[in-house]
This record gives sequence, C-alpha cells and structure tokens, in this order.
Amino acid sequence: MRAAYGCLVIYSGLLLFGLMCLVWSGAAAFLGLLLPRARGRVVGRRVTSYGFRCYLWFLSLTGAFRFDLRALDALRDAGPLIIAPNHPSLLDAVMVLSRLPDVTCVMKAELINNPIYGASARLAGYIRNDEFIGGVTEAVKDLRGGGQLLLFPEGTRTTRRPVNPLKGGAPLVSKRSGVPIQTVLIETSSLFLSKGWALHRIPAVPVSYRIRLGRRFSPKDNLRETIAEMEAYLASELSSRSGIDTAGGTLARLQNRLEER
Repeated sequence: MRAAYGCLVIYSGLLLFGLMCLVWSGAAAFLGLLLPRARGRVVGRRVTSYGFRCYLWFLSLTGAFRFDLRALDALRDAGPLIIAPNHPSLLDAVMVLSRLPDVTCVMKAELINNPIYGASARLAGYIRNDEFIGGVTEAVKDLRGGGQLLLFPEGTRTTRRPVNPLKGGAPLVSKRSGVPIQTVLIETSSLFLSKGWALHRIPAVPVSYRIRLGRRFSPKDNLRETIAEMEAYLASELSSRSGIDTAGGTLARLQNRLEER
C-alpha cells in the first residue's frame, strides 16, 4: 500500500508540475510581449516563486515529502549574495526559488529552450549556463544593483558523493562583483531525482529535504584558492550526515539491498 501510494504521489506530482509550467509558460510568452523587460522580470520571478511554493506545499500535503526550508528566509533581505547550494536532485532550484522570490538563476540552456518552461525563464531574466562567460557581465550588473544570484557551483547534479569538483563560475562572479558567496547545504534522505534516477523508479516515502546555511566566502583574486576552499568545506559538511543522510547514500544502499532480496 505504501509503495502504491508513493507511485500515485510521484506521478501525480510530476503531472501537476508539468501542467503548471506549461500554463505559466504560455502566459509568460504573452506577458513578455506586453511588459517592459524590468517589469517582466519582477512578475516572472514572483509568479515562479509562488508557483514553486504551492507545488512543494502540495507535495508536503500528501505526506510523501517533507521539506524544512526555513533557513533560506534569512537570505531574503540579506542584500547582494551569490547563493551556491550543492545539487543532489532536480528539486533543488525549486526549493530555493520557492523561498527567495527575487533571485537571478543560472540555468541549463536546454531548460530555457524547453517549450514547457522556457518562456517563463526568459521572462524572469534567468541566465543560460552555456553563455555564462558572456552572462557574467549581466550577473555582475544585477548583483551590483542589489540583486542575488543562484548558481550551483557543481555545474550539474552531484554524481561523485558528497560533492562534484566545483566549477569556477561563482568565484569569478564574486571576484568581479565584490559580492560574497553564500554556501547552502541541501540534505536529503533519498537519491530521488538525482543524476541518473529513472522516473519509473519509485523512492521509499517519505522523502525528506532540509536546507541549512553554510559558510560565507569573501571575494578573492585567486580563483583556484576559492574553489579549493569551497570544495573542501562542502565535502566536509556534506559528509557529516547530521540528522539527514546528506546525499541519501546510506539509505539508498539499504534500499537497494532490500530490493535485491
């Protein structure tokens, strides 16, 4: 019964998310033609944040998912920051943006080109990661204007536990803008929607997520030093497994053994 309920929640949740994105993308495409760029960005980000928050509320209501995202609220009025979380699952950006409604997000190009979500991402003024070197100027301008930037320093979802080798995007933007990097630690009890997770595979429920704030790194001229320090810090924190198994590794191994039996 629990497995059947988990299956119902997962697929109905995915269907709901797809429909929400499709409807909003159609509206965003229309608004993009009507609204000035600056106004469109405000509307796009606020609606996206509210929609994501409603979606997570729905998942929580089912009892199959648990979210503790309260730590992010402290960043809402914290001024210019580069928000740099680890990236264990596809839900990471959804969780962060659901609590922070005025953030520029660096996204994969295929998502911005995607007909289901692309128009809303473009309305919100999100930055394509395949043009990020060119987008650095835009990111720096936004940060100097008082904005915040969401940038996953791993560049993709985690494949090497506890954290992938970090990319240089966040340290580069920090150096050029003079804005610090705020690390964010995403802990989860499951590998659900991690890199390589098959959508037909149903996780054991409930799936829990907790976000806590990590160390804040000041801008440095030496990018390699910043990358090394951040990677060492994240690896240390995410290996501690305080409360929730950070990458879901231990729990996933136990689940796999049970499935094999």
